[in-house]
Order: sequence, then C-alpha cells, then structure tokens
Amino acid sequence: MERALIVAFAVLVSATTWLGAVPALAQSGYDRPGGDYASAVVANGDPAVCAMRCERDKLCRSWSFSYPSASGSPAMCRLKRAVVPRVKASCCVSGVRGAGVIEPRLGELEYSIDRVGGDYRSFETAADPRGRACAEACRAESHCRAWTYRRPGYGTASARCYLKESIKPPRHRPCCISGVVR
Repeated sequence: MERALIVAFAVLVSATTWLGAVPALAQSGYDRPGGDYASAVVANGDPAVCAMRCERDKLCRSWSFSYPSASGSPAMCRLKRAVVPRVKASCCVSGVRGAGVIEPRLGELEYSIDRVGGDYRSFETAADPRGRACAEACRAESHCRAWTYRRPGYGTASARCYLKESIKPPRHRPCCISGVVR
C-alpha cells in the first residue's frame, strides 16, 4: 500500500512538472484563422466568453475571438474542431481548450482594465492595440496621473483616450487598456 502511494505521488509530481512547462496557449494579439465550425456574436465583447464557450462544447479544440471594429463589426467568437496554428494579429485573442485567456503583462500596460473616473480630458485617437498615443499623451502632461484607452467598437466607433488627474481603482473590462504614470 505504501509503495502504491509513493508511485502515485511520483506520477502526480511528474505530471505537475510537465504541465507547468507547457507554454500558455491563449493569448491576446493572436488569431487562429480557418477551421471554424461555429461562430457567434459576443454581445459584451469579452474574450473570456469565447474561451468558456469552447470549454462547454465537446467538439471544440481551439477558438478565436475578434474585438469589435471601428466599422461596426461586432465582437465575434469562432470555435474550431482542431488546434489551428496561431498567427500574430492585434485584432484578436485566441486559444486552445483548457487554456483560458491570458492577457499580456507589458510593464505599465494594464490589459482589459478600465480606471473609471478622474478624467480631466478625453480625445479621439487612432486605433492601436497597445494605446501608445494615450500613454504618451499622459506622460507629456505633468498633472496626468493615469490614463485609459478605449478600443473602437466599445460604445463609440473610434478609439478614445481618457487622461486622469487621479488614480482610480482598476476594473476588469475588455474594452480598455490603462496605465498609471505618476
């Protein structure tokens, strides 16, 4: 009995070590084109909804989510029967069944974070998957403490930048990218 427990523990440790070495397979900034067997509009625009649809569908092996566009196209979820290779694409988030959604962590950028309130100025800006113009505008103004970039298609047709005079608590919202400067 004791030997069986030791073997079971060794197998568990080996499996955990192996699984820990597997790279994250659901990432922002990637698409998995082709192989769709189902697609649906994602009304709230959250890529986690697409990942969950794949989890609940026994046929699904991978998925792609595309953000709403400035031209009015809605957020879309596409389910795939196979693990289709991913390609870089700023429009999208994609993954494989079981991987969930992994937002990139790039220094001061806070993906899928909205810092509501504290705005002293807002302006229309070019669509950018990292909100660079918004971050640069905040850095250039001494009284700007934080910023939020709202992707096009989330409430307005164009991208919008909000500069903030105070730092507000972060809220998870797929519409936005935020950052704290000072």
